[in-house]
Amino acid sequence: MTFDLEYNSERSKLIIPEYGRHIQKLVNHCVALEDREERNTMAKAIIDVMGNLQPHLRDVPDFKHKLWDQLHIMSDFKLDVDSPYETPSKEELTEKPEKMAYPKSASKYRFYGTNIQTMIDVALTWEDGDIKEALVFTIANHMKKCYLNWNKDTVDDNVIFDHLYELSDGRIDIRGLEEDLTDSKSLLRKRTSQGQHKSHPKGKSNTKYRKK
Repeated sequence: MTFDLEYNSERSKLIIPEYGRHIQKLVNHCVALEDREERNTMAKAIIDVMGNLQPHLRDVPDFKHKLWDQLHIMSDFKLDVDSPYETPSKEELTEKPEKMAYPKSASKYRFYGTNIQTMIDVALTWEDGDIKEALVFTIANHMKKCYLNWNKDTVDDNVIFDHLYELSDGRIDIRGLEEDLTDSKSLLRKRTSQGQHKSHPKGKSNTKYRKK
């Protein structure tokens, strides 16, 4: 006796392997049907089977549309049927997606976080004056605190001023001012005190941190 064995390596490559070879054969047969009504009937039957094989798609919005798109893809866009949805094109599938803009927050100054950039953008919309100057120095002090949290135990104010100038695209420049930011030791002491305050066991309080 001889057996005509067929290996997967000798078979044609499946376009969407998740549905298996039997579904692919049904799709190929549907494409080969000459009668349009028969193709329409068989295409709808294949859609029903595909929906049963992929029940998780039922949670996807407009999952029927997705199934029809997959049917056309498996037919190599050769299936001519009355689809309830617009037939996708091969060019649309192979078209390269547009490049996404790289997040502005993902810079070399990640330790400042995204909120700092948001605060800087808001400050740029304010009119010049004492209020804006106060906001700018508040931002700079917060930047200094973030820098100390993630980098070192001390930092020169000029470094913060340079970073603020860079993050604002040169529109906020306080590098020539003589006013100093909050002392590093004060910021570190405040950070340490807050950490100790949070570590007190439940049911016990420390009168040192109570507001009078």
